[in-house]
Amino acid sequence: MTAITIVSLLVAGGLFVGLVTKPNPNPNGLRMGIVERVIDGDTIELSNGELVRYLDVDTPETVHPDKPVGCYGREATNRNKELIEGRTVYLEVPERSQDIYGRTLAYVSTDDHFVNGELVHAGYAYARSYGEQGRLYQSLLQLERAARKAGRGLWANCQ
Repeated sequence: MTAITIVSLLVAGGLFVGLVTKPNPNPNGLRMGIVERVIDGDTIELSNGELVRYLDVDTPETVHPDKPVGCYGREATNRNKELIEGRTVYLEVPERSQDIYGRTLAYVSTDDHFVNGELVHAGYAYARSYGEQGRLYQSLLQLERAARKAGRGLWANCQ
């Protein structure tokens, strides 16, 4: 078990009840970093220059050189900034730790948010797996279903 403890992730009948994380200050299996820059809704740069892509989520494009800005992409980026810009984050990095662009794939949390889950639950992101699914993929998929059913975020604005 990793040091990120999911205290509560209850999805019953499609209703999100809660998601709480309490990273250990001296985490076993977690890496810590400071967010230097939010690149978009699902990618950040740490103060050491490392690029981190959120594991098992996808937000609409805002900076892709060959794609237009996606519906709700700017909102996703802004929410990501609100959650983590300039803050200390904890990264749970699985064995499959890099994407095809060399970015670190990780579940990201702060002292008070599981960022991947928060973005999906609020309708800023989709639950998406590109290859092997992470350990929380099914939970993220349930959060997406709840957001869709409730018409939150992109589910209300981009259909």
